[in-house]
Order: sequence, then C-alpha cells, then structure tokens
Amino acid sequence: MKKQIVFIHGGDTFNSYEEYIAFLKSFPIDIERFKPRRRWRDWLIAELGDDYECLTPDMPNKWNALYDEWKLWFEKIIPFLNEGVILIGHSLGGNFLAKYLAENDFPKKISKLFLLAAPFDAEGEDYSMASFALPKDLSRLGSSAEKIYIYQSQDDEVVAPANAQKYQQALPKAVLRIFPAYGHFSQETFPELFSDINSQ
Repeated sequence: MKKQIVFIHGGDTFNSYEEYIAFLKSFPIDIERFKPRRRWRDWLIAELGDDYECLTPDMPNKWNALYDEWKLWFEKIIPFLNEGVILIGHSLGGNFLAKYLAENDFPKKISKLFLLAAPFDAEGEDYSMASFALPKDLSRLGSSAEKIYIYQSQDDEVVAPANAQKYQQALPKAVLRIFPAYGHFSQETFPELFSDINSQ
C-alpha cells in the first residue's frame, strides 16, 4: 500500500462579504500571476514518484474561505485515507489543519504533519482569521501526529515569522525549520521538505 500525502492549499478569509468585495476591488493585478509556472508542490510530487499517492484537493471558495465549508469537504476525504497519512498545509491550509486537529479526533494515524507558513493569529496583521481562528487549547493538536514540523521563511511577506514562534510555543515537541529566503513558499523546489518527508 502506497504512503499517502494530502496537500491543503492556502486561501483568504474575511469577517464579512463586504470585506471580501473590498479586497477584490483593491487587489492589484500582476499579469505574471496568471501565467503557468512550476511550483514546489509539482516538483515534490514528481520527486516522490510512485512510492507515494499524492492527493491535492481543491478546498471550497479559497478566495473567501469559510472554515465550516472546508471542514465538511475535508471530512469527505478522510474515509479514503490510509493509516500513516502525511498531512501538509500551506498558509491558510496549515491553519485549517491546526484548527481541525485541535478540535477533532482524527480517525487515522497521522505519521507527519507539516504546517508551512501557517498563520497562528491576526495580531498586528492586516488580515483576519475569521472562522479559522484557533481555539485556546491546542493540546489535542500536539498529540495528533507522530511528528509535527513548522516551516517558516524569515522574508515571508504574507505571514510574519512570529506566527511560527507562536506555534512552537504551543507545540514544544514540534520541529521548527526557519529558512532565510523562501518568501511565502512560492519557490519551484523544496528539497528540505522532500528530506523531512522521507526521514525516519
């Protein structure tokens, strides 16, 4: 049986529909963002090869994400997962996994959980956590996986590095990896993640 990896992508969330519309109106468009480009997830899937079954579900309404919708969709995927699954959440996807695992007992064994550039809270930020706000008690999250990894880049322009430190304080047994110049993890390759996935 192949090892499974589930990738949960990022997104945006707002306190109201009006805030969402204001965001769309003010969002600057750069034509480069619409051109196809290779991302680390594509590279990683190719590098992992046939030893892994990689699942990349599109979560609902990523531009105006609601936690309850993502939870409903995620729970439809769970019955198809094997014991020892690896979960990887990037940005809001990492925050979603943290919230879900802090509030729910996951029915399968999770061998590794990766939280990549995941917001912990909105303190000092110009974004809102809205329905994705974490509960105060993260003890269930801390015991949800055999190994937890927190990844953050020092030059992240979206999620401040202080968020990774907050996750580390809440999850003292987690492995914290700080990178100098990966931004919001939009690079083409990710050898460090490949190595941690394959480590014992």
